[in-house]
Formats: sequence, structure tokens, C-alpha cells
Amino acid sequence: MTSLRSAGAWLAVIAATALAVSGCSAPGPGPAADGEPVDGGTITVAIDGDPSSQLDIHVTAADISALVLRNVFDSLVVQDVDGSFGPWLAESWDVSDDGLAYTFDLKDGVTFHDGEVFDAEAVKANFDHISNPETASQYAAALLGGDTYAGTEVVDNDTVIVHFTEPYAAFLQAASTPYLGFYSPAVLADSADKLIAGGPGVTVGTGPFVLDGIVAGQELSFTKNPDYNWAPENATHTGAARADALVFRILPENAVRAGALSSGDVDVATNLSPNDVPGFEADGTITLTSAAAPGLPYSIFLNHSTGVFQDKLVRQAFQRGIDITSAVGAVYGGEYERAWSVLSPTTPNAYDPSVEGTWEFDPKLAGSLLDQAGWTEKDAEGYRTKDGVRLSAGWPTFSAPREDRKSLTDAFQADLKKIGFELVPQPMDGGAYMESLYGGTYDIVDWSFVRPDGDILRLHLFSEFAPIQNASFVNDAALDELLVTASESTDPAERERIYSDVQHWVIDDAAIVPVYVPSQIVGVSPHIGGVRSDIIGWPLFYDAWTSK
Repeated sequence: MTSLRSAGAWLAVIAATALAVSGCSAPGPGPAADGEPVDGGTITVAIDGDPSSQLDIHVTAADISALVLRNVFDSLVVQDVDGSFGPWLAESWDVSDDGLAYTFDLKDGVTFHDGEVFDAEAVKANFDHISNPETASQYAAALLGGDTYAGTEVVDNDTVIVHFTEPYAAFLQAASTPYLGFYSPAVLADSADKLIAGGPGVTVGTGPFVLDGIVAGQELSFTKNPDYNWAPENATHTGAARADALVFRILPENAVRAGALSSGDVDVATNLSPNDVPGFEADGTITLTSAAAPGLPYSIFLNHSTGVFQDKLVRQAFQRGIDITSAVGAVYGGEYERAWSVLSPTTPNAYDPSVEGTWEFDPKLAGSLLDQAGWTEKDAEGYRTKDGVRLSAGWPTFSAPREDRKSLTDAFQADLKKIGFELVPQPMDGGAYMESLYGGTYDIVDWSFVRPDGDILRLHLFSEFAPIQNASFVNDAALDELLVTASESTDPAERERIYSDVQHWVIDDAAIVPVYVPSQIVGVSPHIGGVRSDIIGWPLFYDAWTSK
């Protein structure tokens, strides 16, 4: 567990995210099919990862698990695409003036798939299960406030109060995620040791679909919950889901997912490659949706604690010495936008557009900065040296296949060579990559992290969150205080002002170099309608229907 000021419970979150092939984007448009919605049929969805070994929603940090299990687990509130919150399992809520207590009035008549009643005791059982050290929760425990979670109070069957020891402004957003979804209390009591493997009778929530079967490495199948009648406020219909069944087929290869969608073997495909977009657009039969992901864009972290990036001038030279705009445009063909800030433009109530254009590619300035830092000599290969040592930085790489990050690395390597800076890519398997992360032995690491809240900045910049989360090893007391103030403030305007200051600070310090804003590109067949996306960009299937 961890407090808002400490690091423990976040430790595995970035690790899981860095290694996961996960989808990160903002919402896209609605149905592809024409005509009135119809009930019945099966919708088959191609996904690029296997969640079958990560089915404990209170333990996993994997996006792919949350995408699939959103169909099983409901949340107290729903976050709409504009960042606002609406009712779901909670009819209404109230936040105390001091920000220490969240009171939720729960919907009547909600039941779990096994017939158990969803009530205040069920909320308490789930939140206490998450916070129990024996659960070994990482991400969900942090979303629940870590050590600041002071317990859940049952007022009556339909009223529950979640208490914190410090104000926790991001809790409503956290409470809208699948990770703080609800298991049947009977499952928690009798089968807690089986949650990771999951399966029928174990992965039991209140959601619109019931897990029906798992074939590890191949597919997960779901049937609709006929009793479902408590959809979130922003749904387009009420009652049971329109489709009778959902099937998620695990197809890790980009070309295989795209081919399955084109041939009609699947109805929806997630995480399509930007390279596949032109072909689909030329064909014209598949509806594509894509938009910027909220949270941390794909970014390069420069390690302040060791090597050449201990010098701010060298960090700034690296930042200005790579042509990000050209590289992102060439590699992704306009499907991903160049990032200017450590927050995506779609991060609600946090992004500051004034940072845009403030640090353009400038190799002449980069060279001058390196001169000031004392890297004035050159060796036989044209690389700068100081005291006989070459200016060089190593970059361990472990990339999501769909995003072709190696091409970016190659482009940046060529840019830096022109100013005498050696960039050394170090391709690694997952185990070696994790060892490098935990050991802090790298010069550079890279990843993106999706979350529609500015509190993502605390995760990546707070001094005690090094090495994994604060991968740059930033250690600035004044910055720490700003980040904690923002996380505890109940004033949205104050939080937005602080996040603006932090975004400018990061660019000035060159602590993190934002590169591009990922999008989850989703393809939908013409006979499928009603597929909506949440604020993250994950497709939602409660309202979806098939005319096939």
C-alpha cells in the first residue's frame, strides 16, 4: 500500500504497462450500421493481448484486461467523454467539504450474476478486499488512495461512505474505472484465490455480460445478463444488452487482426496499426475511429541520476536535437499527433495548450548547449567528447509491435549523430528490460500511460516514485509539494493551474521528452451498430448490435 506521497503500491503499474500491448485513445464516433438497433446475435471482437492470466480486476494493471472485463464489472460512477461524471451503480454522491469523505447513494435492485445483492456491504467488501495487503493489489489499491484509504462505512443498505485520511481529488475518476469494479461478495468469501485465473462462476460481477468460457491464448466468450437494468447514465438504451453474446478473439499480430476484419472473420478489431489505415480507407466498407489518448503521451524519460543526463544542458540539447515532428509524421502517416506536453490534449481539466510550439527542433541551439556543457571535442567518428569520454546514451527498448517505435529510434539516432551525440539502442527481451527498469541502469526509457486525470503527473514526477514510475529520477522538493497539493485540492481551478505550471516545468527541465499521442484505432464492420467508446477510447459493447 502507499500514501499519496509514497511509492510502494504503484511499483508494478508502469512495469505492467510498459510490457503490455495495450490500447490507449480517446473516444471515437458511433455505429457503423444503418437502421434501427436489433436484439440478438453474436459480436466477435479481435484483441491484441491475452487477458486470460490477468482476470483479477483488483490485481491486474493491464489495459487489455480492463477492456474485456468492463463487460462484467460495473462502477459506482461513469466518466463521460467530456470528463464529467454521471450515475451508474450510485444514483448520486456527495463529497465532504474537507475532501475526506465520499458518500454514495446506491441504486436499488442491482444484483450480481450469481443472484447476490449489490448493496453497501458489497461495496465495503470489495474496497476492503482491494486494500487488504494479502490481495497484493497494485493499481487498484493505488486508485483507492493507498494508505490514505481509511475504510468504507456502511450507513444503511443503500448508503456507503468512503473515508480518506488526506483529501483525494482524483477518487471519482478512479471510481469510474473497471479496476474498482465489484465482485460478488460470495466469490470474495469463497474463491478469492481463484480470481487471477478467473472463469465462469468466479469472474462474477453486475455487468451486462456474463463470462461463459475461456480458451487460453485463443478467446473469451460471454453471454448477456438477461436481468441487467442498471446501465450508466450515458448509455443509449436501458435493460439487457442488445447482443446475445460477445466473443473476444486473441490475435496479437497486426496483420492478422486487420485481415480477420477485412474477411469478416471478426466484426470489430482493436489496436489496428496506422499502417493498415490507408487500405481500410481505400476499401471504404470498414468504419475506423481514432482519437488522442488522455494521460501521458508516448514519452522519453532522461535519467537524471546517472550518466550524461545529470547535466540539464545535455538534456535540453537532446530535447532540441531530435526532429520529433518529422519523425512522427513519417512513421505514423498522420494517425498519431506530435506531443508537445507531458499531458495529452484530451486529458480533462489539465492540459495547457500554451506549451505547444515552445520547444521546436533546433539543432543549432542543441549544439550550442553541448558546447556550454563542455562537450567541445570530437573523436574520429564525429561524436563529441569531454575528458576523453564520448557523449553517448543507451536506450533499452521493448516496444508495442503496432507502434513501430524502432523507426522513431532510428530517426532520432540519425538526428543526434549530426550534433555529435551518440544514441545507442539496446533491444531487450521482457526480463532484461524489467531488470534495467528496476535497477535504474538506463540512460533512456520510454512509454505512455493512459489515465484521464492530471494526477498522472504525480505518478511520473514525484521524487519518491523513482525508479519505475518517476523514471527520470526527478528530485525537486518544490515540485513534489505542487504535485501533492494538486492531488489533494478540491478546487478544480487550482488543480488546473498547478498542472499548467508542472507541464512548463517539465519542458524547461527536459526531464521527459513527449513524442506522440497514441490512439487506439478501432475498425467496425458495416453490419455492426451502437459501438461507443469511453473516455479512454476502449470500445463499449452494451449498446452494440449486429444485423448479421
